Amino acid sequence: MKINISNIQHFSVGDGEGIRTTLFVKGCNLHCPWCHNPENLSYAPVQLHYKNTGKTQSCGRCVETAEILPQLLEDRDFFEESGGGVTFSGGEIMLQAEAAAELAALLKQEGVCVLIDTAGCVSYQEFEKLNGLVGGYLFDVKTADAEKYRQIGGKLELVAENLQRLLADKQNVTVRIPLIPEFNTDTDSIAGICSMLSAMGIKKVELLPFHRLGSGKYEALDMVYAYKDCKPLSKESLAEIRAMYETCFEVKMEG
Repeated sequence: MKINISNIQHFSVGDGEGIRTTLFVKGCNLHCPWCHNPENLSYAPVQLHYKNTGKTQSCGRCVETAEILPQLLEDRDFFEESGGGVTFSGGEIMLQAEAAAELAALLKQEGVCVLIDTAGCVSYQEFEKLNGLVGGYLFDVKTADAEKYRQIGGKLELVAENLQRLLADKQNVTVRIPLIPEFNTDTDSIAGICSMLSAMGIKKVELLPFHRLGSGKYEALDMVYAYKDCKPLSKESLAEIRAMYETCFEVKMEG
């Protein structure tokens, strides 16, 4: 079975425990204006043209799952030493759940743990294809406001239902919250997320501070980056936000 991929990144340290290899796939059903992987929003291949260096990068190809297995296994020794493995990210990997399940099964046969990085805006039937084959899910929760989810193409009800069903099915779920200025970092937004997740029995969350590391990709794709003038949150603001989440959860903050 073929899977539509953009990149394979070795020695990733922010996509789950330990040293990991991250497989990035093409295609997403959300349109978050802060996305730092805009090259993966569409299924179609794209060309990135970096004007400052003159470099051109092609992004997007369909490959057989077995074809990329050797590349995903290159760092197996590091996985074993660090407790790492392979993470499927995107784009939205759950839009290619059948291919992801086939590849996860191949990796499981090799003794390699797979994590799924998802925004959770798909039918739960897609998760059922992967439950039992993967070591867990890195599940993004962006807001507890239904209207804000609609603004980025998602459905709060679907995200909440999928998270609850994964927990009910005893899947290993890490809830991750991107901290996006002017979207979900105000007191009311934080209170709403805390209330929703606490009601589900969530005990731990990971906070992902906003950054502009993908801004150059927008220019290379001739796309408008809505957050180009948005400054990262200050250390003081991050500390305040963390303290608010710590009233309800055990908190880990990236970076």
